Amino acid sequence: MADDKSGREAQARSAERRQREREIASELERGDEAEPPIDAAELADIEAALESVTYPATGTEIVATLGDREVDAADRTYTVAELIPEADAETFDSPADVRVRVQRPSVAATMKRIVEAVDALPNVDFGGSQRDAYEKTLDELESIDEDDDDEGVRVVGDWLVERIDDDGTLPGSRSVRRRAAAFCRENGYQVRNDEWLGI
Repeated sequence: MADDKSGREAQARSAERRQREREIASELERGDEAEPPIDAAELADIEAALESVTYPATGTEIVATLGDREVDAADRTYTVAELIPEADAETFDSPADVRVRVQRPSVAATMKRIVEAVDALPNVDFGGSQRDAYEKTLDELESIDEDDDDEGVRVVGDWLVERIDDDGTLPGSRSVRRRAAAFCRENGYQVRNDEWLGI
């Protein structure tokens, strides 16, 4: 593609299309999950308030812009600063990315703690696939219907942060899934072998 105005516009349209495709794929993947505990109108307001930010934006920039904004969830009220890591390593490509993160507050708050613990480590790359695996494990724990207070998310989050702080390294994603599966089995929650946690 030529490096002129029309070439740059075509690249921008292509990037936007790919982002929409990723968002749709993410929503389809989550299609069978329960509704998020935050009202859709409130999430849309947050997304609209973030339109003024230049993307990609870091977690630090998002918190600086909207950190004091309150979000009413089913169980309690959070601020955006409680859900988004104040770290330059955490980036968002659009307001929709922030919306997706905020709509599951117990997972978002736990991931914030994990990302900030990792951010304090020297020379550690918290790559996309490992970060995604951690978040998917927490999402699976949150989706356990019998665990209304998301105890599994907190337990595995505490375990992860403790490992990061004590060892100065990141546990492998399989170790995290094993810990989550152990929590489920210890508490009488069914985990099938063909599920994400069934290792």
